[in-house]
Amino acid sequence: MNYAAFRRLSPAARLLVVNQFGITVGFYMLLPFLASYMSEELGYGAAVVGVVLGIRNLSQQGMFLVGGTAADRIGCRPMIIAGCALRVVAFGSFGVFTTLPGLIAAAVLTGLAGALFNPAVRTYLMHEAGENKAEAFAVFNVFGHAGTLLGPLLGAGLLTVDFRLIALLACLAFAVLTVAQLLVLPRRRIERQEKGVLGSWREVLGNRRFLGFTLALSAYFALYNQLYLMLPLEIRRVSGVAWSIAGVFVVSTAIGVFGQVRITQWCRRRWTAGRSVAIGLSCMGVSFLPVLVASPLLPAGDGGLGGPGGWTTALACLPVLVGTALFTVGTAITNPFAMELLPAVGNPRLAGTYYGFYYLVSALAAAAVSWFAGALLDEFGGSPLSWLPWCCLLLVGVAGGSGAAVLNRRGLLDRTPGHTPEGKAAPG
Repeated sequence: MNYAAFRRLSPAARLLVVNQFGITVGFYMLLPFLASYMSEELGYGAAVVGVVLGIRNLSQQGMFLVGGTAADRIGCRPMIIAGCALRVVAFGSFGVFTTLPGLIAAAVLTGLAGALFNPAVRTYLMHEAGENKAEAFAVFNVFGHAGTLLGPLLGAGLLTVDFRLIALLACLAFAVLTVAQLLVLPRRRIERQEKGVLGSWREVLGNRRFLGFTLALSAYFALYNQLYLMLPLEIRRVSGVAWSIAGVFVVSTAIGVFGQVRITQWCRRRWTAGRSVAIGLSCMGVSFLPVLVASPLLPAGDGGLGGPGGWTTALACLPVLVGTALFTVGTAITNPFAMELLPAVGNPRLAGTYYGFYYLVSALAAAAVSWFAGALLDEFGGSPLSWLPWCCLLLVGVAGGSGAAVLNRRGLLDRTPGHTPEGKAAPG
């Protein structure tokens, strides 16, 4: 990581990126192991586990717009603190309750907490970063990647003792974050909103430039989900061993931690923010090409990584790992500049509302694409047409990149501050 980029952040921005590290450590310490805990220790069936995890996801994604709107009207700081405090209760509940209603309540609270602090953190950082938004979000992503790596390692070690210990320590992590933000995170002046909540939502829905941007960028989250779905499934298939999935996350995390800031700086020197987004989305789509070509040619693995055919099996994993590397470079190009452009194509005075709507639409797109790609994999996996789901993902990325390129060529991805989406001076 480039520590100079971290030092250039304001004290409040530094706290926010450290906060992101703590949030991801606490989250990934617990959530990846919840399914196995519910099925193996509590005896729930896969369908029930799926319902609980789905409720958590829905309660977060469905409330993004509400959380973002609240950040605009109540303030980012109270929403960040409230979200972290709610996570204390939610993760503590996972360690206390074993009945289905208790676990569902914990899942709902977990999702609601994320909906409260996610748009608020990004809105606060956007205001705090000034003209260096992409660079600030690049550092933000680095800390997130580091937390994503450390959290599961801690969780895996603690799981050998007791899942309830994981819940307790995750609960304590969010308690520390809550106290730190209460004591250190500065208050920001809340912009007076001239429109009511419904009026703000109508503005978002009437902003065609923002809607076009959101539609193009929904490809980002639709593809990002595949880091947890399609890529792990494919490397598991070709290797024949479950632990090979770790290779996907090692490659992704290493590039994210050590390459994110440098990639953002390199793009800043050469391209505009709009062009960077278009290229990044296209790179994410093209990253599935190695698997698209190799998948029909590779049989299912037999777990022989350590045997005589180990080299053959390891080579079979290469298309997934190469694709993962390209994919992560694409995300590193796209995300900081997307976060920089979002308030510019929206309205900085309603940044939380725009972030919330953006995440809500992206979550719906991610669910739809993941379902469709998964259905194609179920139908054609292992057949000569096993390239179809990967072709679908490639097209999603190319479509998103093409949409962003069209918006950029038309001058609709202008990040000039102080202007509304229609190009009129913003009210003071």
